[in-house]
Amino acid sequence: MKPASILYGFTLIVLLLQSQTAAAQLFGNSCVQQIGRFCLSDAIEEFPKTDFSKTTIDLGEIMSGGPPKDGIPPIDSPAFETLEDIDGIDPREPVVGLVHGGEWKAYPLRILMWHEIVNDSIGGMPISVTFCPLCNAVAVFDRRVEGQTLDFGTTGRLRKSDLVMWDRQTESWWQQFTGEAIIGSLTGTKLTIVPSRLESYADFTERAPQDALVLIPNGRHIRNYGGNPYAGYDSLEQPFLYEGEVPEGINALARVVSLTGKKQAWSLELLQEQERVETPDGTVLSWRPGQVSALDAPMIAESKDVGSVIATRDGKDVPYFVDFAFAFHAFHPGAPIHLPEPISDQPDPISE
Repeated sequence: MKPASILYGFTLIVLLLQSQTAAAQLFGNSCVQQIGRFCLSDAIEEFPKTDFSKTTIDLGEIMSGGPPKDGIPPIDSPAFETLEDIDGIDPREPVVGLVHGGEWKAYPLRILMWHEIVNDSIGGMPISVTFCPLCNAVAVFDRRVEGQTLDFGTTGRLRKSDLVMWDRQTESWWQQFTGEAIIGSLTGTKLTIVPSRLESYADFTERAPQDALVLIPNGRHIRNYGGNPYAGYDSLEQPFLYEGEVPEGINALARVVSLTGKKQAWSLELLQEQERVETPDGTVLSWRPGQVSALDAPMIAESKDVGSVIATRDGKDVPYFVDFAFAFHAFHPGAPIHLPEPISDQPDPISE
């Protein structure tokens, strides 16, 4: 636990929530139609095209994350530099590495931290690269749905502490953790996951050609890139803006690794011990050190080493996820999380 770092990381959020509470006490709650923590009337005003009668969830599970619609601004016109031209990124910093159609791209978490969504394309495929810091959830989606290409933004709302996105074409709301539309005309539609790696910048540069592209700030909505506004978060015992159950036997903010379908997960601690796990279908999960956490120290480059995971089958990358345990449990409560074998307190028997 790092009190100074936590105070640094959450000052802005706390002040925002305090100001909202003070305003509500002074002027009264202005919400006309409240469902649990969700103000439906405000949402209708912000998203007039959204059909809130079409949903697969309890609307009361949604809450404000603080910022308004696109208050965490997505990147719609991403800028890049080549590996041979870029500098200023620590080799151990985490990036989302992508390869498709002969094109290589890396999206540093030092930028995704502040924008959460990048609408882009790679090898001719329209994609959205997404990151929810509160769940440590990275997911890359093919944004083509029913013959149209969607552009995603942030609703300013959370569900189970996870980012709720919206698309500008239909104004449907999407759960970032699952890639599924949960409100609106596209309710029930699932986005296709694109294989990616959450890896260190050094690992990406080692495997990528020199003309590979790396996301850089595009000059709009400039933030403190390289800084971590959630400093100390992954050392907390309880997640922020989350009211659900937490899994047993593992810290809520410990990292777990899962595959498409998320029928089970492996604790990162287990992978760190074993370094390699193979599933019955031949998928191999491997771990190596060298990547720092994006959610530890006030400056990402100074954070603790959590290492990198790769998932392959028949020598090819397959989608995988490295999320906080509470988030995995929140969306997949019946799925097991595999943990290291407990260390016995009993002394070893003495051979006679």
